[in-house]
Amino acid sequence: MTGGLLVAGTTSDAGKSVVTAGICRWLVRRGVRVAPFKAQNMSLNSFVTRGGAEIGRAQAMQAQAARVEPTALMNPVLLKPGGESSSQVVLLGRPVGELSARGYHDGRQRELLGTVTDCLAELRRTHDVVICEGAGSPAEINLRRSDIVNMGLARAARLPVVVVGDIDRGGVFASFFGTTALLDREDQALIAGYLVNKFHGDVTLLEPGLESLRKLTGRQTLGVLPFRHGLGIDEEDGLRVSLRGTVRESAVTPPYGEDVLRVAVAAVPLMSNFTDVDALAAEPGVVVRFVDRPEELADADLVVLPGTRGTVRALAWLRERGLADAVVRRAAEGRPVLGICGGFQMLGEVVEDDVESRAGTVEALGVLPVRVRFAAEKTLARPSGKEFGEPVEGYEIHHGVAEVRGGDEAFLDGCRVGAVWGTHWHGSLESDGFRRAFLRRVAKAAGRRFVPAPDTSFGALREEQLDRLGDLIEEHADTAALLRLIEDGVPAGLPFLPPGAP
Repeated sequence: MTGGLLVAGTTSDAGKSVVTAGICRWLVRRGVRVAPFKAQNMSLNSFVTRGGAEIGRAQAMQAQAARVEPTALMNPVLLKPGGESSSQVVLLGRPVGELSARGYHDGRQRELLGTVTDCLAELRRTHDVVICEGAGSPAEINLRRSDIVNMGLARAARLPVVVVGDIDRGGVFASFFGTTALLDREDQALIAGYLVNKFHGDVTLLEPGLESLRKLTGRQTLGVLPFRHGLGIDEEDGLRVSLRGTVRESAVTPPYGEDVLRVAVAAVPLMSNFTDVDALAAEPGVVVRFVDRPEELADADLVVLPGTRGTVRALAWLRERGLADAVVRRAAEGRPVLGICGGFQMLGEVVEDDVESRAGTVEALGVLPVRVRFAAEKTLARPSGKEFGEPVEGYEIHHGVAEVRGGDEAFLDGCRVGAVWGTHWHGSLESDGFRRAFLRRVAKAAGRRFVPAPDTSFGALREEQLDRLGDLIEEHADTAALLRLIEDGVPAGLPFLPPGAP
């Protein structure tokens, strides 16, 4: 088998990442050498490959679904928002500067099309199939001229396009029709079909609408994927993260010991790699919530200050909300706090930032004996070691360089004072033995009779999740039609829907 496919969406968060991962897992189980690809990703959730390249976490997860090692080729352009109007541009895994949204779309983006198509060509040379993921919607006609991730990529590489729509939001038929009708004639010729995502109920009630859509557009719906709890892989857009009532929409399982353990995660601005707490939520009896008010810390057994693209901005937010005082009081009372990356930096004494915020010297929370100075060069690393007698590994993505000036003991690359821990390592909680040892210390400091389950494997749970995504495609998509698109490309004679793009 040779070929490729682009998974586009009617909107952001329609399910492109999940569908791409599901197709990758379905194909690799058939013995196909498959790789994921996203030409351009806007995300504060990123990952470091073994080669030291920074890519979107969604592409790292899709690589796991495809059972291949993630590389920079799979996400050549990563945009990391620093606010509403500017982003750090990461090219082939390395930061190359900050650009305003207008500066990027007015020139820089189109210049990258050659790099993007070269990366895709290399993946296609070394794999049987490449499943590409679009971004946002292909019908963003204001950005079409500079597009390199949706129809711009599909046209350059002659990829058939399947459009995913989230029926749970409503208006999916109008979204499919409108998305297609807003594209020009050449782009429409690549739209090969539709996939309905997150359907609830009896699919036979949907069939008259699907048939009407076929008559209106001349295109088949290639599957109706039912809604399933807990199937979201690592989300992309940290700028839009809401205060989620649960993590991964999954129910809290009963505790292994007598007590539950309550974890409150401060929903700081520009939150990055909030997926760090997914491993905590996977533990039976651990309840994880995202919070933005000091009173929500009162019954928490552990408070987590997560990573952020804006450490100084997040510090100001903590103070404005009254959360800073609440965290300092917790530390003084010996109640557990964990700071990860930007959260670790905020727990220190001083942040000297002439790089990210350009705010100069800013007083931090003063809980840990750490001074942080932002360097122009970004640290990208995959550290590993032992902590609490258990093997642990993680990854680092930060400009801040921490100078640890004391503490009760070292903790990963950071330190501990009382019941406050700080580290730059993302992903460390995915190491099962280390996570259990850490939670035992938290439970003791919090006075809870919580006992971590001895057999929770976060890696196994993630594999199970990816297999469920593969099952979703295999059982509810027209896999024969998908295979024809991948192998043979876009079918000829697809009709044009007026009015088309101007």
